[in-house]
Amino acid sequence: MQINFTKAVASGNDFIITGASRLNYKKLAKKFCERKFGIGADGFLVVEPSQKADFRMRIFNPDGSEAEMCGNGIRCAALYVVDHRPQTTDHRHKRVNIETKAGIVETKIKNQKSKIKNCNPQKIKVKMPQPKNLKLDIPLKIDNKTISVNFVNVGVPHTVIFAKNLEKVDVQNLGRKIREHQKFKPKGTNVNFVEVLTEDSIRIRTYERGVEGETFSCGTGSVASTLMANGKWQMANGKINVHTQGEILKVYFDEQLKDIYLEGEARIVYEGTYAL
Repeated sequence: MQINFTKAVASGNDFIITGASRLNYKKLAKKFCERKFGIGADGFLVVEPSQKADFRMRIFNPDGSEAEMCGNGIRCAALYVVDHRPQTTDHRHKRVNIETKAGIVETKIKNQKSKIKNCNPQKIKVKMPQPKNLKLDIPLKIDNKTISVNFVNVGVPHTVIFAKNLEKVDVQNLGRKIREHQKFKPKGTNVNFVEVLTEDSIRIRTYERGVEGETFSCGTGSVASTLMANGKWQMANGKINVHTQGEILKVYFDEQLKDIYLEGEARIVYEGTYAL
């Protein structure tokens, strides 16, 4: 048996995308995402029909767990659908509404090209879910030391820690300990380490649950980090440049945090067939 797939990347996060089938997605995610013996990716996206939106996106991590949302993955999924199923979208304006476990997410492809396949990077703007459970300055005991962390759910749970020198942070070890901390069980948390650069820019490094390691970029983490930085220091103009290791993402927000947008590039890399 064979399954067709599309490989896409957004800000250094890479994803394998396929249409709905009657297969074990959790098992497939483990096979597909493995970089030595599989295709290799940070996540596995499944596109399914939806009665609430243009389509439904499910995202599975390399460990087989299913996530609620993904800011970078949803941009890749929007490109995939415009290319493979243009009849289901507002093709003229490149608007795609996507059902996720975190709710319906609106996306807009800003580059007005008629064909997405094998394209140059396309700029995509995503309206993010409403933030929930925002908490500042939570004391957390790690290795007999107490550190201050911040928490918010932006479709998925994120912890944010501010640092003065991001290069010296042990993202892998400290990120894993916070991700597995009793405070955030049973679901765990993504962990972002953030350095404020200027009044309108920050730099982040992210430990992602499910990947269980640092990734080049995290879209929801960029949003969470922006909201926390603004909560502490009132960042300028409602627009923040977020420097990830993969790309500079833009996060837009209003004072009431009702309209929050993530903007960045995504592109289709290649298509292929995987023998099961």
